[in-house]
Amino acid sequence: MRAVLLCLVMLSGFFGTGAAWGQDTQKELHVAAAADLQPVMPVLAAAYEHATGIKLVVSYGSSATLTTQILNGAPMDIFLAADFVFPEKVVAAGLSDMKQPTAYAKGALVLWARKDSPLQPISMDKLTDPRVTRIAIANEEHAPYGRAAVAALKKLNLYDKVSSHLVVAENIAQTAQFVESGNAQLGLISLTTANTPHFSQIGTYVRVPTVYPELRQCAVVMAKSEHRAEAHAFLDWLLTPAVQGNMSKLGLAAVQ
Repeated sequence: MRAVLLCLVMLSGFFGTGAAWGQDTQKELHVAAAADLQPVMPVLAAAYEHATGIKLVVSYGSSATLTTQILNGAPMDIFLAADFVFPEKVVAAGLSDMKQPTAYAKGALVLWARKDSPLQPISMDKLTDPRVTRIAIANEEHAPYGRAAVAALKKLNLYDKVSSHLVVAENIAQTAQFVESGNAQLGLISLTTANTPHFSQIGTYVRVPTVYPELRQCAVVMAKSEHRAEAHAFLDWLLTPAVQGNMSKLGLAAVQ
């Protein structure tokens, strides 16, 4: 992650420095970010602040929870969701200044287990291992990664076999916590989480076959934001070759 941050800082230097925004007052952007971005946003935020002097103040949650908060008037500048559907609801409600959400990355689903698990080496076949009694997934109603997990299990003809073992978390970050804590033996989590130094150290993963709908992660800028120009500039920055070229190191894929 440190190497990715250094690379982003170096490659995004053309955005200038914080001095361009004034020495005394630091601008802030309030970002609503899907839970799968919890390991990613600190890296991106540090690189963006270094490049522009603008601090990102990030609130995390499931895409559904964040959408509800925004629809209820939460003062956000930009919403980074884990799919297209939830930001589209913000657009439909007339709360975005954009005609449609903009994709900024693509996500991937993995099966993860602790290294000390008797189910190692991990494989998709372990989902039906008779020793497995608890499999963590995110709530499919609230989290796109949960919806993808259910879709994958059904497409692979596994859902009926494992449905009685499913432990449902509110979001993808909590799903990972269930497995880490031992409250579940296996977890269908985001690659962004599995790819972090912490989860790489304590566990291993395999990618779930891409039989689930594409996790095309999209963003919208809020119409009532007092910092719409800066929010659009941040979204433009996410789409630069410098950032897109490093998405794979963060557990995401470029949109182009």
